[in-house]
Amino acid sequence: QVQLVESGGGLVQPGGSLRLSCAASGFTFRSYAMSWYRQAPGKERELVAVITSFGGSIVYLDSVKGRFTISRDNAKNTLYLQMNSLKPEDSAVYYCAKGAGISSDRGQGTQVTVSS
Repeated sequence: QVQLVESGGGLVQPGGSLRLSCAASGFTFRSYAMSWYRQAPGKERELVAVITSFGGSIVYLDSVKGRFTISRDNAKNTLYLQMNSLKPEDSAVYYCAKGAGISSDRGQGTQVTVSS
C-alpha cells in the first residue's frame, strides 16, 4: 500500500529555512506527480507545490513563489520541499501527497512553526 513519511519540520524563526523530506514506498514513485500541501488550524488546506513525475513541470502557490522549491529524487523515492525566508503565516502541518493535488494518499504530516 502507499506509504508516505514526512520529516524535517520544526520550529524556526521568521526568515529562517527548513527542508522537508517525504520518503515514498508502495507504488512506482517515478510514475506519479507529487504534491505538498499544508493546513493550519481553522484554515482550509492549501496546495503548496506540485511537481510532475520527472520534474519537467512545477507549480507553486502564489504566496510561496520565490521562497519555496519542490524537488524529487526518483532514485531515492523521495520528495523534498526547501523552504526559505519563512514567515509566520507559513506555519502549518505540511503533507506530501501522491498525485497532482490534495490527495487522500498522503503522509501523516510534519509540523512547521515559524515564530520568534
